[in-house]
Amino acid sequence: MTPQDKLKTIREELKQMFLERADLIDGTLAALLSSHHLLIIGPPGTAKSMLADELCRRIEGANYFQWLLTRFTTPEEIFGAVSLKALEQDDYRRVTDRKLPEAHIAFLDEIFKANSSILNSTLTLINERLFHNGKEIVKVPLLTLFGASNELPEEEELTALYDRFLVRFVVGYIAEDFRFLRMLESQKAAQRTTLTLAELTELQNQAGAVLIPSHVYRGIADIRRELNKKNIQASDRRYRQSLALLQAYAYLDGEKEVYEKHLFFLEHVLWRDPAEHEQVRATIRELLLGYEEEITELLYESREIREAALQPGRTSDERARALIEYHTKLRNIMTKVDQIMEKAQRLGRPLDRVNTVRVEIEQLQKELLERF
Repeated sequence: MTPQDKLKTIREELKQMFLERADLIDGTLAALLSSHHLLIIGPPGTAKSMLADELCRRIEGANYFQWLLTRFTTPEEIFGAVSLKALEQDDYRRVTDRKLPEAHIAFLDEIFKANSSILNSTLTLINERLFHNGKEIVKVPLLTLFGASNELPEEEELTALYDRFLVRFVVGYIAEDFRFLRMLESQKAAQRTTLTLAELTELQNQAGAVLIPSHVYRGIADIRRELNKKNIQASDRRYRQSLALLQAYAYLDGEKEVYEKHLFFLEHVLWRDPAEHEQVRATIRELLLGYEEEITELLYESREIREAALQPGRTSDERARALIEYHTKLRNIMTKVDQIMEKAQRLGRPLDRVNTVRVEIEQLQKELLERF
């Protein structure tokens, strides 16, 4: 089985294990492939740590670190105890065995309860993948860090940490009864598909090579402009980092380039407060699908005009006047279609749907003209 096939199988296995978590699983795998971090906001018992642990078990040779933070958590618990032997040589070094600096995947629960001494070291570690250990600066193997919290941070000093989580999800308990029953009846998986670290690196490189067409860049700029109008502002860094995430998400879909449809995934990137999530989603949908919805409405209107024009029971004069009237209406609709097509072309949007509708309306016009 190729690494790509393994990744696809892992994706499906996780979706079978974690019900109503399809987007979260895609976000998790995309974060892993793009080496970004993911924040999950939700109550206890929603399988947050279980997902992180399960993901790590899918990577052969990967170290996993998990810890519940409180305001009393000490740096020794996260980064390791101070080496007494190193102290004898005036080197304040920590023994990092099985601690965060040696983890490939980490899960920090209640991450916003971290005190300042832990916060500063954690920021450097997740930003630069570096850990200052005594006289040395050590490169850490961290692939992805999962943060979890029941609530958003309120303290100003936590803002920087919060912003470092590129992907953000709000989760709740299973909503649908039939899925809840499936969860109760589910058995432990008989087998677990795994990747080696070398295979994961290969997948990351392939994801990073996914093409981003120019119209996708323009689409991101359009989203940013519209969100700014609604006072939903993300940092330039966040938009820049989202490119690698989109490449990874497209790669998960088996694509070799990022398409406009993948921009919908930015709904999990661009909000700061969960209350903004729906606005972000609606804004992206309106931008990407607005013209398609409008073109569809025009098509339905054209079909209704045709049906009305061909109603039986009219005199020849009434029918002639009706055909002229309805042909004029179709011509006006075609003008609107051309305007939409021009706008979509200017914005770099796909034109397949517009072209299809245009051809059908032209056929309706031709049909009415033939009946004069």
